[in-house]
Amino acid sequence: MKFSQVVNIEDLRCLARDRAPKSVFDYLDGGAEAELTLAENCRAFRDVTFRPRTGVAFGECDLKARVLGHELSFPAMLAPVGYSRLMHPGGEVAAARAAGETGTGYILSTISGHTLEDVKAASSGPVWYQLYLLGGREAAEGALDRARRAGFSALVITVDTPVAGMRERDPRNGMKQLLGSSPFAKIPYLPEIMSHPGWLVRFLLDGGIPKLANIVIPGKGPMELIDVASALAKAAVTWKDLEWIRQLWPGPIVVKGLLTGDDAKRAVDEGAAAVVVSNHGGRQLDSVPATLLALPEVVAAVNGRIDVLMDGGIRRGGDIVKAVCLGARAVLVGRAYAYGLAAAGQPGVARALEILRTDVERTLRLLGCSSVSKLNPSYVDVPRSWLAR
Repeated sequence: MKFSQVVNIEDLRCLARDRAPKSVFDYLDGGAEAELTLAENCRAFRDVTFRPRTGVAFGECDLKARVLGHELSFPAMLAPVGYSRLMHPGGEVAAARAAGETGTGYILSTISGHTLEDVKAASSGPVWYQLYLLGGREAAEGALDRARRAGFSALVITVDTPVAGMRERDPRNGMKQLLGSSPFAKIPYLPEIMSHPGWLVRFLLDGGIPKLANIVIPGKGPMELIDVASALAKAAVTWKDLEWIRQLWPGPIVVKGLLTGDDAKRAVDEGAAAVVVSNHGGRQLDSVPATLLALPEVVAAVNGRIDVLMDGGIRRGGDIVKAVCLGARAVLVGRAYAYGLAAAGQPGVARALEILRTDVERTLRLLGCSSVSKLNPSYVDVPRSWLAR
């Protein structure tokens, strides 16, 4: 398939699989353990069906959504995706620029290869920073100060990573060895890398393995890029840390990684401005519910006091519409745009966003709904078992 033939997100996924080494693609594509939750995140959208209003015609279709005071061109933002610069040298800068040009927002992962200043400068839209406590509190304080001065408008705290999930594809593919410093450990995996010469040339011209530009250890400089399990093992953020973070960060705080109403209420009590219903894309604890299934419980618990976002399994604009009908203010898309990044850099991200935005508008018109703001549960049917939760 050629890039010009791409018509949906799955097409971008196929291109990414062809163009990136298996270790890089499987890091992006895979999930934890048996990948039950990974699959369920996507499958759950099939359980929700639409209830269209027919015989309706209108001119303009208003796709805009407001999240934390920012107007988005449609109800989706780009989620934080670690190691983006390994997928394509443009990495976070390319993704942020594509988001801004589309009129939506971008969230920068702590595990990023481009500086947060360069990422913010690349985007004309809102940019948020997602924090892990990699390198300890002192390194985090430095990053928060840089993010504030650069103009990041919100801070995202991910709370579902006390340790990394067991992502079984990564050890099979030698992800740890490829990111490590030993050249001998890489040898068994070099044939696969060499079979993707386009990726390899771009990688080498970009300088090879990048450092984590936004984790600056006092007296040592930027942290070396390490495998995700090692990176997260000592970087958990707890509810107690939020008090310390609030003292450092003057703007809104978004708590990401919630699946229950009780945790959502706790986030409200701790001063969160928004929450993200998320199971980390099925990459942490396997066999937790799909985020679409957990969404109504969190929406009910928050009861309109703060914005509710959702990620996980978004592959089509119809998925976005279903999530908004069930109470999400907007969704975060991760793999959907990362496939585009791995496939074609910034044009791939732009194409992913174009596909999703066009899908949303088409779905609204076929539903007979003239505005995202008018979407509500009456436009969908959900299984009876969901109502009993």
